[in-house]
Amino acid sequence: MADPYVHGYHPRESTRLQDQAATLVDLLHSDTTYPPGSLVLEAGCGVGAQTLPLAKNSPGSTIIALEISRPSAAEARGRVAAAGLANVRVLQGDIFRLPFRKASFDHLFVCFVLEHLPRPVEALMILKEFIKPGGTITAIEGDHGSAYFYPDSPAARQAIGCQVILQERAGGNAMIGRELYPLLTRAGFAEVSVSPRMVYADGSRPAMADGFTRRTFTAMIEGVREAALATGLMGAAEFDSGVADLYRTAEEDGVFCYTFFKATGKKG
Repeated sequence: MADPYVHGYHPRESTRLQDQAATLVDLLHSDTTYPPGSLVLEAGCGVGAQTLPLAKNSPGSTIIALEISRPSAAEARGRVAAAGLANVRVLQGDIFRLPFRKASFDHLFVCFVLEHLPRPVEALMILKEFIKPGGTITAIEGDHGSAYFYPDSPAARQAIGCQVILQERAGGNAMIGRELYPLLTRAGFAEVSVSPRMVYADGSRPAMADGFTRRTFTAMIEGVREAALATGLMGAAEFDSGVADLYRTAEEDGVFCYTFFKATGKKG
């Protein structure tokens, strides 16, 4: 079975995730806080990129961060320790086989996880069992279909399409952001609300152009080069041209847009 995490576990991917988290911390996390005393499950914490802002925003809560990859969980523990966060515990485990008592968490946080799962509704239904009645879920996902840019480039759009296809072949969905509302409602959550969070970068926002357009999105597409070539989705020259065109959109006269979706819901 193919590894569902299409981006791989190379150190450059860890760096990309950290760059993404630092660039988008306000956009994605500013309105997520939990009351003191809350027990929060972060399902699929990866290398802890989203764990740190989550824990910092709610210092009086306890975050249990679960990650299936043992190396990633170890890296997350190191980052938590380096940040001096005493309210986080990182565990290695599978969200389809949770090692907890049911209805033991006040809140659930899932970020950039559902996109990699072949059965996202089933995962949400399983996770819901571990939330107390009245507890909440917060889910954040991107949507590659929302990417548009200037100057436009067919090669760049095809390179993005390679990443979408590769993720689909691994059982995931790189355009799952638009599906959060139906996914959460099908899983039985109530009071579901979704808000789009657009990233916009142009010459007046150089930090966003560097942090997101270059270091997050284009670096992600560049990271699937080997797989795209090996599977014949694109030729080397065309793929490299597409990536170069994406980097071009981060220049002073370029523009890049991308939308994340943030959903909240409640367990009845």
